[in-house]
Amino acid sequence: MKDADRLRPVDLARLVGVSTQQIRNYEEAGVLPVAVRTGSGYRTFTQVHRRALLTYRTLAKGYGPVAATRIMRTVHAGDVPGALALVDAAHAALHTERSDLRAASEALEALARAEPQPLPGPGALRVGEVAALLGVRPSALRVWEAAGLLAPGRERGTRYRTYSPADVRDARLIHTLRRSHYLLDQIRPVLEGLRREGSSAALRSAITARGQALTERTRAMLEGAGALHAYLADDPA
Repeated sequence: MKDADRLRPVDLARLVGVSTQQIRNYEEAGVLPVAVRTGSGYRTFTQVHRRALLTYRTLAKGYGPVAATRIMRTVHAGDVPGALALVDAAHAALHTERSDLRAASEALEALARAEPQPLPGPGALRVGEVAALLGVRPSALRVWEAAGLLAPGRERGTRYRTYSPADVRDARLIHTLRRSHYLLDQIRPVLEGLRREGSSAALRSAITARGQALTERTRAMLEGAGALHAYLADDPA
């Protein structure tokens, strides 16, 4: 190895703005190929390690650090087909998420426009009956209530929760948004907007923001896949 090709841990650390310990962690995790050791035990890195580090950092922007680590570790274990399968799986998951968002958008728009539907039976429903309608556990409804998203009434005397048609509609909306991976804090303005103005403006805004985030992640994943392709082309072994 030529002296000009030698890189110290600090050289790689400065390249991406991390600590030298993080560079050692990357090597131990398989993000970087195994470093050559000097006679005194110091790690010596090369341009291959530099390219691996930059490839990982680019992958992590789109795939996330966990998936990026798995991909690079699999490459350095000599299993390129396995690494590419991980890339495929990440893109498939993103496609599923986008499809779910599209379906949620259509369902939520329909629910937002709809008037509260008559309940299946006389009077209001209790928590178990609403849970059965939605296909969730009663505990989920209690969590949504504790978060301030639902406010069911209470029976006199028994204090059992009772859900009106409007409550059931809101529970349906919450359930649909949760299946699309919205956090409870993200759902709150959607419900508040629907209750306050009777419009789906907040709903459309949330759907649009999520779609934009998916588009940004797709672009980042494409950039990461390109970096991985270049790394494999430079170091086919």
